[in-house]
Amino acid sequence: MSASPSLSPSPRTGVWLIGARGSVATTVVAGCAAVTAGLHPPTGMVTEAPEFSGSALPPLTSLVFGGHDTVDCPLPKRAETLAAAGVLPPGLPSAVHAELAAADGEIRPGGPLPGDTRTAEELITAFAADIRDFAHRTGVARTVVVNVASTEPLATGDDLPPSSLYAAAALRAGCPYVNFTPSTGLHHPALTDPVAASGLPYAGRDGKTGQTLLRSVLGPMFTQRALAVRAWSGANLLGGGDGAALADPAAAAAKNAGKERVLADTLGAPVEGQVHIDDVPALGDFKTAWDHVAFDGFLGTRMILQTIWQGCDSALAAPLVLDLARLTARAHEAGLTGPLRALGFYFKDPVGDGPSGLGEQYAELLGLAARLGTGERR
Repeated sequence: MSASPSLSPSPRTGVWLIGARGSVATTVVAGCAAVTAGLHPPTGMVTEAPEFSGSALPPLTSLVFGGHDTVDCPLPKRAETLAAAGVLPPGLPSAVHAELAAADGEIRPGGPLPGDTRTAEELITAFAADIRDFAHRTGVARTVVVNVASTEPLATGDDLPPSSLYAAAALRAGCPYVNFTPSTGLHHPALTDPVAASGLPYAGRDGKTGQTLLRSVLGPMFTQRALAVRAWSGANLLGGGDGAALADPAAAAAKNAGKERVLADTLGAPVEGQVHIDDVPALGDFKTAWDHVAFDGFLGTRMILQTIWQGCDSALAAPLVLDLARLTARAHEAGLTGPLRALGFYFKDPVGDGPSGLGEQYAELLGLAARLGTGERR
């Protein structure tokens, strides 16, 4: 009797991380290894829900990691630091040391660093060559480039900021692109034509992990219950690299733009109030977000809602990055092009013309999951 044919292994998928030695990227690599080894459940990964079982997403075991960074702290050491800070579980860095070391071996120097005299074209060419070399060396079927670097100030003038240099390199290397940060990335005017000509799928911008996630739920609630919001103010206390980066008012402005846009879209108009971001280094990778909502009820009765969100930014972001890498890779395989509007579920400032309320965004995401299962391109 002949043996049953064995199933061929899934083709490998590259995940090229910009900011590959940062807290989020380290948690992505360590977390993927922990889940695939059965050490931890995939908590926070939407793509592991039953609704996505038929979407033909690349399995976690097929993901291969590399990336660019301007720092040289090895991933195993970075993971040890995160474990000491309570971001990663105790003992996890040693349990997944091999996977961390393998990913670290695929990280290449980013830029531009101080004193770097290369032109924008030379940097883009070098970055694209790094990505192509990674794909050739590892034998992956496709590579998704994901920006998880620290927030940069809003771009001004014609020069391409670092995030746009990396995004342009992704296009040149023929890779779909995800911007998990509020940085400019593909949004620079100089990249409008290359993006359109590339025929690549892309998604972003600025991952929705905490305060804005809550706002995208509460905003529609007030609208649907016909309650009049008079003012909505907020504050964020955070440390780590993000806290240091957002201490720059220009970088904070880029971050807050997405938070305010969600409120305006879900409430139907801008409301009074601002969001303040304070760098508190002692908090490390943890953050606290506070919201104060003043609203009117029946007969003008004045009321208040206050919320407090406390969380670990890397642990909130990492499962979403894995989701996005898998969904975008599958979209590329299925022949989808241009902005992946249905991935707005994951972002504060999503590309494409889609809803802002989390419930509606989730419905669109499930629609994409169904289309990916059938291979439908629209």
